[in-house]
Amino acid sequence: MAVTSSAIHNIEFNHPNATKGNALAFLCNHLHIQTQEVIAIGDSENDISMLQFAGVGVAMGNADKIVKDSANFLTCENDKNGVAFALNKLL
Repeated sequence: MAVTSSAIHNIEFNHPNATKGNALAFLCNHLHIQTQEVIAIGDSENDISMLQFAGVGVAMGNADKIVKDSANFLTCENDKNGVAFALNKLL
């Protein structure tokens, strides 16, 4: 069982293979996209596997330290246009 959280008052219990990283890997394989071509952006513990799978993992500025430590790039907070900032810098 995989236990993660996506909010302060939230806990998630999932099958160990039911992760965002595995879903992204499946999608990349299906679409014939190389890992290094992928940018993933997240802010919660349940995003860590996705950030680690992607060629570039981006953590939002408001993310917990464990999420930030799993990323290659740190962007602004979500209420400060962090996704737009990251895409502008990386693309």
